[in-house]
Amino acid sequence: MDDHAQSTDGTPPGTVVIRETGKGEFQQEVIFGPRRLLADESAVRGGFDSGPGPYELLLAALGACTAMTLRLYADRHQLRLAGTQIRPGTTGFTPSIAPNDEAKAGMIDRIDSAITLEGDLNDEQRGRLIEIAQKCPVHRTSNRRSISGR
Repeated sequence: MDDHAQSTDGTPPGTVVIRETGKGEFQQEVIFGPRRLLADESAVRGGFDSGPGPYELLLAALGACTAMTLRLYADRHQLRLAGTQIRPGTTGFTPSIAPNDEAKAGMIDRIDSAITLEGDLNDEQRGRLIEIAQKCPVHRTSNRRSISGR
């Protein structure tokens, strides 16, 4: 199916829908137009471990966006970036959405990313790429969000 095609349920392109599957306490179906995946918590946290958890999805989005931003910049500036590896991780406590951790739920002190740049790059180019990594749209958007309900 074309990436820009409407999904079978009529969801417009670029729309993300998350809905409960009714299986277990946490399992969610995540719908990205024609693509679908499951999100869940680990068995230790009361889930089925049938998909990535919320923080894993957040880290994946940040890492993928960072890598794509680096690729775009390197290609536009004809840098010899052969490849990247992004390893985002959290510091502070281990994230949990369990009821006994309500005070900590959703609280991560910080996300740090270890970035490996492969290729024939000098120190100045490597430094500039690390600066650019912090300008990925997901990184810049993380503090600009709102929630509404009905």
